[in-house]
Amino acid sequence: MIHIGICDDERDFVVYLSGLLNRYAEEMGEEIKVTVYYDGMELVERYDTTIDLIFLDIQMRLVSGLRAAEHIRQMDEKVSIIFLTTLTQYGLEGYKYQATNYIIKPLKYVRLKSEMDGWMKKHRREESPALVISNDTGKYRVALRSISYIETFNRNLLFHTEQENIICYKSMKEMEQELWDKGFVRCHTSYIVNLFYVKGIKKLDIVLITGEIIPLSQPKRKEFMERLADYWGDFV
Repeated sequence: MIHIGICDDERDFVVYLSGLLNRYAEEMGEEIKVTVYYDGMELVERYDTTIDLIFLDIQMRLVSGLRAAEHIRQMDEKVSIIFLTTLTQYGLEGYKYQATNYIIKPLKYVRLKSEMDGWMKKHRREESPALVISNDTGKYRVALRSISYIETFNRNLLFHTEQENIICYKSMKEMEQELWDKGFVRCHTSYIVNLFYVKGIKKLDIVLITGEIIPLSQPKRKEFMERLADYWGDFV
């Protein structure tokens, strides 16, 4: 199922766009869920990290689409954003937030279908597994490929990602089980590493392609080396 968000303060347009998406779903045999927000502030405060694509109006009364996109990118690096605007000059500015595209209103079905066809093709080709991390500041959807390693931190977990470090309240054991078959290995009591980031091993040190060094415990070294050899074997 594809989860699409619509954020626009023009209620008539929201109804219209929802109808176009329902038509597209019926014609293409797709299952589409639509979640509606009527302002950028509402989108940020009630954001659902399961959303795959957002149609986001740039000009809204309370919080603009550009401002909302800036906050959304901090919570979700993966979601696609298509900006809606009546003014062409806003389009290029939207690309600062990794916008998929922008559409000039009014929107016709033929344009929506073309946009959705292109997005669906790209989405299926590039779709990669992601993890939803929850803490006191909210929920974050993070692509597994962007996580280099996880370590214990003040009785919680600290995820080291390409963009930022994120606290998670799950236990190391829970996370080890969740990521077991996804290219992550427990290399130490306090560390789980993404094998994609491993550059080499020096005795009991794991050298990452980022230049960071994390520990490899002696009891876990044999299993770790076996799984690393299997992983590298798939890519050599």
